[in-house]
Amino acid sequence: MIGELYEEALRGRAPVEIEHADGRRRPLPLHDWLAVRDGDGGLLDRCQGATLDVGSGPGRLTVALARRGLPVLGIDLAPSAVALTVAAGGPALCRDVFGRVPGAGRWRTALLADGNIGIGGDPAALLRRVLALLAPGGRVLAEVGPPGSASRVEPLRLRSDRSVGEWFPWAHVSADAVAGLAARCAATVTETWEDADRWFVTLRPAEERP
Repeated sequence: MIGELYEEALRGRAPVEIEHADGRRRPLPLHDWLAVRDGDGGLLDRCQGATLDVGSGPGRLTVALARRGLPVLGIDLAPSAVALTVAAGGPALCRDVFGRVPGAGRWRTALLADGNIGIGGDPAALLRRVLALLAPGGRVLAEVGPPGSASRVEPLRLRSDRSVGEWFPWAHVSADAVAGLAARCAATVTETWEDADRWFVTLRPAEERP
């Protein structure tokens, strides 16, 4: 969800919607990203050591972890999201997870919250990349779809009353499908949990499974 419309939404300049290829629209859920919400607690409690928040958005999780005293870094492609994180007291940089990421190979925890396992429309490529950023013994904490939901890739775009963005691919991965995804990435699921109607998994490199 990169681009001018996302930046406008973050700055509060215009209400923005997500549009699906079949014409369905729903509001961009900024309210979910701006403050800690139900279900975040269990995710935050599982973060250990230096934590990388991938696709950190306005930084609610990055800021919450910083307040707990954990070393943390949020990375996001949207300058306005990074600015909001920094203004709230969280360290953040404007970075592409597939580009140069500080601390590569030294992160103990990597977060893919809010369905960010779907970034780029290729969850296997993303998971392999995030696993490569971990230190030995590190793990990925990812938010996924509920059991029984469809795992798929779909085109989405942002739109407001004034303009329409470009289509971009986004993936959805259900809790049922994570084990297969992990196996393709030389990883394994070591925990699945539900909190406040949200589903999460812990993934580790397969050779490090406890």
